[in-house]
Amino acid sequence: MADLRYRRWRAGRVPIVTLALAFVAGCAPGQIGTGGAGEDGSTSGQGGPQDACGSSERLPAPQRRLTRFEYNNTVRDLLGTSQTPADQFPADEVAGGFNNNASVLTISPLHAEKYLLAAESLAAEAVAGDLSRLLPCDAAAVEGKVDQEEACARQFVEQFGRRAYRRPLAPAEVERLMRAYGAGRTGGSLREGIEVVIRAALQSPKFLFRLELRHDLDGSAPRVRLDPYELASRLSYLVWASGPDDELLAAAEAGLLETPEQLAERAREMLESPKARPAIAEFYKQWLNLGKLEGIVKEKGAFPGFDEELVAGMKAETPAFIDHVLWSGDRKLSSLLTLPVGFATEAVAEVYGVSVAPGSTTPQLVNLPAEQRAGVLTQPAFLAVHAHPDQTSPVLRGKSIRQKFMCQEPPPPPPDVDLNPPKGDRGVTARERYNQHASDAACAGCHQLMDPIGFAFENFDAVGAYRTEEGGQVIDTSGEIFLSEDMDGAFVGVRELAEKLAGSAQVRECLATQWFRYTAGRFETAGDECSLGALRAGFHGTEGDLVELIVGTTQTQAFMYRSAIAAEGE
Repeated sequence: MADLRYRRWRAGRVPIVTLALAFVAGCAPGQIGTGGAGEDGSTSGQGGPQDACGSSERLPAPQRRLTRFEYNNTVRDLLGTSQTPADQFPADEVAGGFNNNASVLTISPLHAEKYLLAAESLAAEAVAGDLSRLLPCDAAAVEGKVDQEEACARQFVEQFGRRAYRRPLAPAEVERLMRAYGAGRTGGSLREGIEVVIRAALQSPKFLFRLELRHDLDGSAPRVRLDPYELASRLSYLVWASGPDDELLAAAEAGLLETPEQLAERAREMLESPKARPAIAEFYKQWLNLGKLEGIVKEKGAFPGFDEELVAGMKAETPAFIDHVLWSGDRKLSSLLTLPVGFATEAVAEVYGVSVAPGSTTPQLVNLPAEQRAGVLTQPAFLAVHAHPDQTSPVLRGKSIRQKFMCQEPPPPPPDVDLNPPKGDRGVTARERYNQHASDAACAGCHQLMDPIGFAFENFDAVGAYRTEEGGQVIDTSGEIFLSEDMDGAFVGVRELAEKLAGSAQVRECLATQWFRYTAGRFETAGDECSLGALRAGFHGTEGDLVELIVGTTQTQAFMYRSAIAAEGE
């Protein structure tokens, strides 16, 4: 049956979603073992505070499809390719600010087509040239010797399949891929047989999904500890956004991922790899909503310098800054929010008003005035994304602080409200324009949460350039925070706002929550209180160490366990 499914799939007659659903026993992607939060982050009432730290807590573990970012990284490490085929896949949807939330990682017929094309291209490239570099044998020596070819192919299937499926293959799985080899070898060659094996493996749900199907040996247990290979996969996609390498799989096989201490030690080792840097930067890119840089536009008349070169520099700056704080600096949240340095290309340097080497397209470390700039909050990328094409937006900037740093979601606007930015006469400042929100009873309640924070950013225009006047008037950057847990009160300017955020327990706990959501690929539920409590306490204990926060996610019950499910296996 599985071989028939493969042949029909390869022929394009069965959408990949059908195969995926059949594979996981009728459960839709993102729904296996769930029953927790919906897309809005609300819980479904399963469990409660009284059982949050007990063995009966619900620990959902949705079966996740690889995101485009994860797919490209995975095939890079698996095949050594420089292709990035997932760039052509349908865009990953976003839930809760992240595109790896399993609830929206659906599969469409277009995915099926793109997966097929990617597999064909990757497999053709992999077998081109010297086949022996790919195989565990001398291809030239066994060519034409059917028995030796098959033995070599079988060994390749076992080794390659272990990496592709992120665990050792069961005998039945080996035989399926060997039948794929036989289909390609018949009338062809060893090279063609191996090519079909790679194509088949790359289209398997076992490659495309991060499957966790360990059977609960105790049928009465409400939760299951992940097996060593599942833990290796979770760890690898957390730190590298890619599949586990041979060393990590060997550690799983040797029982070196059994204890929390072993997981923490391995995570710290993996974080030293160059592969960790772009993977960790991806979290910050999504957390700060910087993916929108790809599509933002600015009015040419107002911002003539806003072009592709500037956008490229903006996109490069934040990862360079994250690298600096996490791998060269003190690794602290306070530095992320207050450090007055930038990483500027020539185009970004013009926005900052500083100088770098002429023609520089690689971000260069530059010192910035401490009274003007404060970490990620004053980088052009963040400021440009949270602004309109023709003007700043106190609403967008204030809302981003509420959502991303305080984990408070302002209510949506009424359905009949005018969402266009308020207009004003020439010479009127943004504060004067947006103050109409405070005088409108329908708007005041929600905008009180955002606008008084956003006004602090008014020293920065819609592309992040510093200014002190608007329309001939001196800009008032006084702001105020209402309804926080520990930050209520007035402040002036982004610098003082950043210092408030950096010293806030609420902000530290919010960032821990954001990392939890990103790691788990889902919203938290009532059953996660124990895991979240430990993660937040650990982050407090390290005084906001951002690297140890990543390690801390591996120490939670939610990372090591999942809820039991009734039917597991094929």
